[in-house]
Amino acid sequence: MCQVTVVTTAGRPDELSMMLAKKACEELNVPFEPRKKRSVTKISQLLDANVIVAGKNRYEYYPKGAQTPFFFHPNSAAFRLKRVARGEKEPFLQSCQLAEGHSFLDCTLGMGSDAMLAAYAVGEKGRVVGLEADPNVAFIVRNGMKTYDTSELPLTNCMRHIEVVQSEAVAFLKHQKNDSFDVVYMDPMFEEVIEEANNFEALREAGRHIELSDEWVMEAIRVAKKRIVLKAHYKSKLFDRFHFQREIRFTSKFHYGVIDK
Repeated sequence: MCQVTVVTTAGRPDELSMMLAKKACEELNVPFEPRKKRSVTKISQLLDANVIVAGKNRYEYYPKGAQTPFFFHPNSAAFRLKRVARGEKEPFLQSCQLAEGHSFLDCTLGMGSDAMLAAYAVGEKGRVVGLEADPNVAFIVRNGMKTYDTSELPLTNCMRHIEVVQSEAVAFLKHQKNDSFDVVYMDPMFEEVIEEANNFEALREAGRHIELSDEWVMEAIRVAKKRIVLKAHYKSKLFDRFHFQREIRFTSKFHYGVIDK
């Protein structure tokens, strides 16, 4: 049984907050709940529901029982892009081997940090599609990428270039033709918690936890034209289980694995 979701406004809603609330209700086909000076926790408990708050500057998503909201932020992409623009090496891009004009499918978009780097690498002529299984998370990220206010370049262009699709990975892959994306990328939720990744916790609560499966990997191999890339914790058994060639990184708690076509 799916959890009910409602949309409300900030504590003191203005015209913009009401407009954003209406937009969320229409896009997600969920009901509006007036704030009436109640806390988000109170609304969630009374309605037994997830709550999306349409604030003045952003949407915040509180899955039922969560104390910390999930909201869009470019996260680590900002400083990673600056390093890449300076010509420094980026492990993710080294593993994906993306070039201008390539197409890239991110099966586990999350906050979209990796997809933003991919958008930078493939350029204006390339294509980046990001999948997010949870409709509420997909809504927050899609709208955030379209509207996040930053003057930083190339970050803004990269965010705007990503196509956010609400779909589970396997379902989406099954509808794609053979060799339809140059690179298919998978970053399932880490089996081990990385303590330093505090900004990951809100996403961990909000997102869906879908385990990598034989069907998922087989479909990814079919759809990828050049390479399939997996990101996982260094202790993960997924690399060996699905025959990814692991790229060891002694200074990092996560590694990349690749399958070349």
